[in-house]
Formats: sequence, C-alpha cells, structure tokens
Amino acid sequence: MKNVGSFRVDTFPSSRIATIDIGSTGLKKHHIKALIELDVTEARKTIGEKKKLSEKISFNSWMIKCVSQVIAEFPQIHGIRKGRTKVVIFDDVDISIMIEREIEGEKVPLPYVIRKTNEKSISEIYNEIRNAQAQQIKDEGDYILGERKNNILMKVYYSMPGFIRRLVWHNITHNPFLTKQSMGTVIISSVGMMGNVKGWVVPVSVHPICFALSTIERKPGVVDDRIEIREYLYITALVDHDVIDGAPAVRALSRLTELVETGYGLTETMI
Repeated sequence: MKNVGSFRVDTFPSSRIATIDIGSTGLKKHHIKALIELDVTEARKTIGEKKKLSEKISFNSWMIKCVSQVIAEFPQIHGIRKGRTKVVIFDDVDISIMIEREIEGEKVPLPYVIRKTNEKSISEIYNEIRNAQAQQIKDEGDYILGERKNNILMKVYYSMPGFIRRLVWHNITHNPFLTKQSMGTVIISSVGMMGNVKGWVVPVSVHPICFALSTIERKPGVVDDRIEIREYLYITALVDHDVIDGAPAVRALSRLTELVETGYGLTETMI
C-alpha cells in the first residue's frame, strides 16, 4: 500500500482477548453511572501516619474494606439476576481487582478476586494483594491470579471464534453462581494509580457493581464554613439497574461517602 509510512505490527497477550469479550458483554448491562467526589484528606493523613509506623495498610486496601462494608450493609446492590423475576443475593462479598504484571515483555492488568472481604481486616486485604503481586506467572493458566485455572480449557477458550467466546460470557453472566465463582460480584479498578488523570474514568463492566478510582486532586473545599485546600478522590460507580432501583443505590453510595470521609476503620482494631 502506498503512502502509509513506517509501522510495526505487535502481538498482544492472549489475556487481551478476554478483555475484548468482557467489553462486548458489559455494553449490554443496564448500569446506572454515578460520578462522585470524596474528601479523603483526613483518611490519607491517617494512613500516612500508620504507614510510618510500619502498619500493613494502603489506600487501596482501605478503600476495598470501605466498599465491602457498604455491600455488607446494602447486600441487594451486588445481587445478580436469575431468570426473569429472581435475584440471588450472596452473603459473602468477593471483590475483583486488577493487578498489573508483565507478560511476554508487556505490562497487562490481570484479575484477582479477594474472597470474603467483609470478614477480613484491612491488613489481611493488604497482605493478600501483596502476595498476588508477587505470584509467579508461568503460562496462560496464570492469566487469572490467585486461583489456578485449567490450562487446557483456557487455551481452548482463547482459540475459539469470537461469537462462541461471547456465548461463554453470556452463560457466565446469566448464572449468579458461575459469576460469583469466576469473578466475584464487585470489581474495583484503581486507574488513578497508573497516572495523573484529572476527572472521572467511566469503565465498562460485567459485574453487578463496579467502582473506578481515579486521581486524587488537591483543590479548595468548605470545612466548617471555611475554605481549605482538601484532597478529593474521583470515583465512578456502576450499579446494575436490573437488580436495584435508583433510590436504594443512592443510599448505598451515600453510605460509602460517609465511611470514606469519616475514615472508617482507621482507628479501630480491624486494621
């Protein structure tokens, strides 16, 4: 072809195929989208002080605990539709996160599911994330961290035509128990850790509820009728409108705001 200039053709890791399929399936979900600003000034200050004392805590592990507490108080928000008129609501809160690892010379986000976050302390969540970050990756069977998958089945999946792979995802997302087993019921994506992006990131997700944590920005805020420089976290929340109405969803997100802005759990024994 003429006038195309120089170029190169890269081969992306097989895990990207699953990402493409999830995006295609997620576009069919009826998610309510909420763009939220949370004042994390005091929480970040407390976390910084505890890290100086070598306590096992990070901002992400604390946020995961805050989200799991909200889900435990409003369990209907992570319900999964079963058939035409039923919703399955699980007691355990299993939260999926993305951990960036290098595969075939390229950094890719790999999923990891933290099980029963509602029963774990902030430090236990922190330790589990650290262990997942250190997990050795040997082959395509490790493209889902933490829980070993069948290598043969994974290779068969990656070799399938796209429409068959999407049928696989359709069956998973329409079966509450397969969904819970495969990927949990909640996902938290900390995109703000990858760079300074001011504003909200609106993701696509197959989970009943999804949180995308963006940048923390310093800007003026009002505290006790005074203007101060505060730190605000941008969060996007996606909630499945098929299983929960807008009013209870807003109450749950209001509770999340309360927990985050009051530093939930940072002065208690749950650390």
